[in-house]
Amino acid sequence: MAHTSAEVKQRRVAYWLLLGVFMIIVQIIIGGITRLTGSGLSITEWKPIMGTLPPLNEEQWMDAFNKYKGIAQFKYENSHFTLHDFKFIFFWEWFHRLWARSLGVVFAIPFIYFIVKKYFTKSMIGPLIFLFVLGGLQGLVGWIMVQSGLNDTDTRVSHIRLTIHFMAALILLIYTFWFALKLIVPERFKVKNNALKNFTIATLGVLTLQLIYGGFMAGLRGATYAPTWPSINGNFAPPTLAQQSWINEPLNIHFIHRGLAYILILLLLILFFKIRKECKDAASIHLKKAAVWPLFFVILQVVLGIFTVLSALHIEIGHFGVFETMAELHQIVAIFLLMSLVYPFYLLKE
Repeated sequence: MAHTSAEVKQRRVAYWLLLGVFMIIVQIIIGGITRLTGSGLSITEWKPIMGTLPPLNEEQWMDAFNKYKGIAQFKYENSHFTLHDFKFIFFWEWFHRLWARSLGVVFAIPFIYFIVKKYFTKSMIGPLIFLFVLGGLQGLVGWIMVQSGLNDTDTRVSHIRLTIHFMAALILLIYTFWFALKLIVPERFKVKNNALKNFTIATLGVLTLQLIYGGFMAGLRGATYAPTWPSINGNFAPPTLAQQSWINEPLNIHFIHRGLAYILILLLLILFFKIRKECKDAASIHLKKAAVWPLFFVILQVVLGIFTVLSALHIEIGHFGVFETMAELHQIVAIFLLMSLVYPFYLLKE
């Protein structure tokens, strides 16, 4: 079927947005590696422009290393580091920031081109400007997070600020993904079912809470507090559950994170069968196909979570081993789980 000029332009804008989606996913993955290698505090200054270049000579490297020596992470965890060790962690934080800058360029240059060539409709301009604002805020939130660990007492960043940074990245990802769907998914693919839409909203709410607790787990290294399964160190629930905070106590966070995973499996199983039962017409075929993926990803996510927890016994400081690999895969699948649930939600119109 031939496409009109307007449809071709719209599709190209959608592909540009999907490229952005890919780059945001890569950015989150690099961020996960940065966290798992303990690299996030290696660059103690925020230089949005000049920071594009790493140190270029021995004097610059020693200056950066000496600044790192002034914070608690070096004093209490990494005092054995040589310049070679420092260069390793510096690379990941620098690469994380460089990719973020590259993401801005990838958005900005085609944006200008599309404006000049009149690819955008009036309805697109506002959301696109908001997209740039979200991207800028993400960088600012990242620096605020890093600052929480640049002192004489904390060896890592605040787990709450880390989670805000993670969730801000996911909001940027989903906003971009949703924008692309609006441009590329035909209206005929959508299905009207308010009951299913409300159930999907509730499931997305539980998943959002789960992702927040995943951020808490990462920031507090929660897996190391209960490297057992299916029990929590031999118990069904931690003894701290009633006495300690549910957002600061690692064992409580660990228990809640696990519990939400089991609830999500149940909810997505129900959603899968409800869609198959209630959507029988030919127009629902895309929704029925889309409903398979959240169930697949949540099962994979739970399996990876179990292996991540069990491998926490074998963490080796300064070594990217089995635990770090499992943890990174666990995070990657979480991203795909979220996107795979957003898509059927998009297909369910009011």
